[in-house]
Amino acid sequence: MEQIILDILEELRAGRNVDDRTLLKMGHAAARRSGSDKRAFAKRRLLPFYQQVKSGDRARWESWGVTPELEKQLLAVLRMKPRRSASGVATITVITKPWPCGGDCLFCPNDIRMPKSYLHNEPACERAEQNWFDPYLQVTSRLTALNQMGHAIDKIELIVLGGTWSDYPRGYQVWFIAELFRALNEFEPAVDGACASAARSPDDGPPLALARSSAEERGELYRKLGFPQDGSQFGRAAEDLQRQLDEHACSYNQAFSEHYGVGSPWRAVAAEQVATFDELERLQRENETARCRVVGLVVETRPDAINPASLTTIRRLGCTKVQMGIQSLDQTVLDANDRGIEVSQIERAFELLRVFGFKIHAHAMVNLLGSTPERDKMDYLRLVRGLPFQPDEIKLYPCALIEGARLQERFEAGEWAPYSEEELLDILVSDVAATPPFCRISRMIRDFSSHDIVAGNKKPNLRQLVENRLRSQDDVRGVQEIRFREVATGNVSVEGLRMEVVEYETSNTRERFLQWVAPENRIAGFLRLSLPDEGYVRALAASVEAAPEAAASGFAGGPAPIAIGEAMIREVHVYGMATQLGAGGTSAQHLGLGRRLVERASEIAREAGYSRLNVISAVGTREYYRHLGFIDCGLYQQKELS
Repeated sequence: MEQIILDILEELRAGRNVDDRTLLKMGHAAARRSGSDKRAFAKRRLLPFYQQVKSGDRARWESWGVTPELEKQLLAVLRMKPRRSASGVATITVITKPWPCGGDCLFCPNDIRMPKSYLHNEPACERAEQNWFDPYLQVTSRLTALNQMGHAIDKIELIVLGGTWSDYPRGYQVWFIAELFRALNEFEPAVDGACASAARSPDDGPPLALARSSAEERGELYRKLGFPQDGSQFGRAAEDLQRQLDEHACSYNQAFSEHYGVGSPWRAVAAEQVATFDELERLQRENETARCRVVGLVVETRPDAINPASLTTIRRLGCTKVQMGIQSLDQTVLDANDRGIEVSQIERAFELLRVFGFKIHAHAMVNLLGSTPERDKMDYLRLVRGLPFQPDEIKLYPCALIEGARLQERFEAGEWAPYSEEELLDILVSDVAATPPFCRISRMIRDFSSHDIVAGNKKPNLRQLVENRLRSQDDVRGVQEIRFREVATGNVSVEGLRMEVVEYETSNTRERFLQWVAPENRIAGFLRLSLPDEGYVRALAASVEAAPEAAASGFAGGPAPIAIGEAMIREVHVYGMATQLGAGGTSAQHLGLGRRLVERASEIAREAGYSRLNVISAVGTREYYRHLGFIDCGLYQQKELS
């Protein structure tokens, strides 16, 4: 292993590129020299080896003559899956525990081992089940993996997926988020691949209390309570109920009551899964200066679950972005698929999310029962251009039939069929081409295995096929969608950047999308500025004050999210490979681009007649905005526009 590191360093000193193919050859050569299995010299083993030597055998490491600049190049070579942090942050997805669902959509999978709509063999779901859906354990295991792969873990975006967030009990919501922060605050990487949690004091309470225990103690607690210990045990425990679900002999909620009800270890541990806002806020304050800071927090919900009270709650939790299942804006299609949601509810949800400052991440599906390729194209145009909607980010999925979903009956009856690959590509290429410059399509497939898909797209590289077709067109520079344009892992020259302001109107705000554009229309950073309509803000304040849920929302700053005369920064994002906080570099993150975006946004808001500027900051970015002149103010940070 050492010889491979030395060979890499020699190549780098000579100014030669070391790619994955070169690494593979080095590993094979090392295996031949030692007569060992070539897997022992795989790329994923090199970085942990390097870290272990540097930490545990200093003299040996110093003999390699690794300068800071050389180490930077070496880590870039050894880093696994560099796009994981190419957007500027490291993302961790966690899954909430299974819970009854308020809907029963026709296309939705029914896996009793998971929250509704998720399958146990999706990557994030597998990790969640292995950790008994414990948020602390999920984060700790993921931080360890990211650290071993060479990714910076200082700036973390937490994505909380599962059932409809607002369906979970309030105490569980607060506990789940508190444990995410606790895990980040306590994490200490170790060179042997394990993790070391912060030491517990004698006053920390019972040694097996979930809110007070280390990762090892939590694992022991779940074992003592009789939880399944591996995937096969989880499968056997749910086998009979899953068969009934697949045969439509019972509903998901009925199966849930039996599987997770009285007498189950899940019910026994539920009493531990509660926390107070006081405890959460203490952990949030710690995270402001922690090594692993939360720079974004996302939860998932339905449009009909969004109201001022629910948004106030998730904002207090530290949430900055909301994922919301739209699926379609065609009421006929929604009804045919048993969504149980009115388009008017979707419109109101968008308006509320926007005025509260949240980034809006909409889920849309093509090929739903009752739709056609042309209707899908028209529906997408309404989503990205219609005044009430215009999301900031989209998951654009083709509908796929999963065994056990109620859609299977319609499939067998010939009432629904998947589009051909050519039809699907035509729709998605058209959709990407129609996407405005302020919108990012984050995904085009779900992480379903081909084994689980009865009918529908099974190609995991669907997005690549779409982008290849787009690039084959004459005017690829006309594609404005953010992900297609982002600089990702590339370096950025500040001299080649220009700031552009994209203006667009919504039903309750004027939006200004400020973007740093590099040559060839690449995007290096952006800011979302909302200028709320005065009449809308006044009407919302009156309705919120009159609503009974306002008093229960717990919003200490008053019943309305913002006041007249206040503009809102909903997001600031600068691209480039995530690096350690305070470290230098040549990525877009180290050029002061974010500060300059905020300065320009302040000027625009002031010129538009606003007297104050709010920012929906994440817990881990509060210090950054304080340095820019913002002060803590209720649910947001704010500065005067003098």
